[in-house]
Amino acid sequence: MVADYHRPHSLERALELLTDNRLTVLAGGTDFYPARVGVAISEPILDISAVRGMRAIERRGDHWRIGALATWTDLIEADLPSGFHGLQMAASQVGGVQIQNTGTVAGNLVNASPAADGVPPLLTLDTSVELRSREGTRRLSLPEFLTGYRQTALEQGELLIAILVPATAEGATSAFLKLGARSHLVISIVMVSVVLQIAGGEIVDARVSIGACSPVAVRLTDLEVELIGQPADRSAADIVSSDQLDVLSPIDDVRATADYRRHAAHVMVRRAIAGCVK
Repeated sequence: MVADYHRPHSLERALELLTDNRLTVLAGGTDFYPARVGVAISEPILDISAVRGMRAIERRGDHWRIGALATWTDLIEADLPSGFHGLQMAASQVGGVQIQNTGTVAGNLVNASPAADGVPPLLTLDTSVELRSREGTRRLSLPEFLTGYRQTALEQGELLIAILVPATAEGATSAFLKLGARSHLVISIVMVSVVLQIAGGEIVDARVSIGACSPVAVRLTDLEVELIGQPADRSAADIVSSDQLDVLSPIDDVRATADYRRHAAHVMVRRAIAGCVK
């Protein structure tokens, strides 16, 4: 039985409750509840799913804003530019339809799992997050927000209220690949996301990210630099080398060995790049 449960309808009330109490914040709860099957929930809960005005996905000036209560289904069904297609591909592989209908994109970030499907594509979109407390608002880049294995920069009294993506993603091509033991309802072994800007038949900007191979998903910055100026055809994938993946720190676990993850990441990066320039 939940000892103390709150479900406010306004952001102001949610922040007031969060400031005065140490509460576990829930939006969709799709990570929280499965982790507690068979265990009585005794911790105090702040359920923000009824807070008004935090679900929209919309263009605002020079960026796109994804509200903290936007679900994976909302993202899949949104009319978004081509640079978001990789993120929408990731959304379509998060759990099953029930999870997609309930789970939130922001919750995926706050949970900070190394295998969070939304993180690699959001990294390649140069995403930042908007955090709100009763003291004010601050914005952090996604690498600043995700500080380690299941760790974030959220402070006491703060909520993640929106995900912000620069509008520069509108002219890009993008791809997302996920490797698991099956196609759906599975924790990722390796994830790869690529966003490319192409002009005049060559790559003018590149962002490549890999997840599930480090405590936090990482950008392959050396590879990104080498991709710039390459012809926008399948030959661009040929410059991918194992040295460019040295920033990864994969582990052995029940899903795969570290060596398998590293090899799979190399192959998948090549495939994702080829998919963006085909």
